[in-house]
Amino acid sequence: MVENKPDITDDNEQSKPGWEKSVLEKLAFAAIDEQKSARRWGVFFKLLTFAYLTVVLGVALYPKLKQGIDGSETEHVAVIDVLGVISEGEAASADTVIEGLRDAAKDKNTKGIILNINSPGGSPVQSGYIYDEIKRLKAKNAELPIYAVVSDMCASGGYYVASASDKIFVNQASIIGSIGVIMNGFGFNNVLEKLGVERRLLTAGEHKAMLDPFSPVNLQENKHMQSMLDQVHQQFITAVRDGRGKRLKETEAPGMFSGLVWTGAEGVRLGLVDAFGSVDSVAREQFGTEETVNFTPQERFIDRIAGKFGASFGHAIASSLALPALQ
Repeated sequence: MVENKPDITDDNEQSKPGWEKSVLEKLAFAAIDEQKSARRWGVFFKLLTFAYLTVVLGVALYPKLKQGIDGSETEHVAVIDVLGVISEGEAASADTVIEGLRDAAKDKNTKGIILNINSPGGSPVQSGYIYDEIKRLKAKNAELPIYAVVSDMCASGGYYVASASDKIFVNQASIIGSIGVIMNGFGFNNVLEKLGVERRLLTAGEHKAMLDPFSPVNLQENKHMQSMLDQVHQQFITAVRDGRGKRLKETEAPGMFSGLVWTGAEGVRLGLVDAFGSVDSVAREQFGTEETVNFTPQERFIDRIAGKFGASFGHAIASSLALPALQ
């Protein structure tokens, strides 16, 4: 649209012969100029959109293309990241880690697998899935070593996963352990009484409102939940003992399964881990190569956006139900 147009005619022009033709010419040229400007802006925005989509597509495809090129031509060590909370919908979900493990194991040039772990723990179910898949792959590919390398932290569910590997490498200052299970929540029934608020709750099922934060503590329900936590804790302990075997020095650490954490240096002494090392040093010293390929599946952009909404909703539900976690 042409704004602030000057007056196309004046009184003198209107008094001249053929002034109508002059006015029409000016209007036509003004319309042409406006169309040219609109086309230029249209082309600009189309190019901008194309460039944006090209960048997004390149970011999404580059890891896979690099993995395909590097992994198919040279021997390498496969690296799979287990970073952050181990939970469905997160980067360290069981689906993501297991997909990476399977892709790495299928690559004919994979000399070994390194789990690059920096995790405070998370879901016992998700951790258990990864643990079981590592065991399955080891049984199927006995000649393929699977090592865990810890950076800052490998606690709770993170250690659950690591204990399935052949060896665990840490930094001296890494935090490891926390072999325990937690379920927490809040109680607000006294607050409601002080505020003069009456809680009205209807259920079909005697324990349907179990752990309701606005109701008084129910000793029977607490006992039931404690029994459930003890069962999950025992599963965790069994998995660690099975994975670490005689390397564990339980007699030197009565609280090994109490939820305590230790430094990497103390973990070596207790048999919780094997030695010191980083991803690069383990690849170099254990596998004899500096060539590493990251097999961690890369999320598509649109899936990442959709997943954030789903994960946020899931976390809200999990928080309200106080689901157990390995911590």
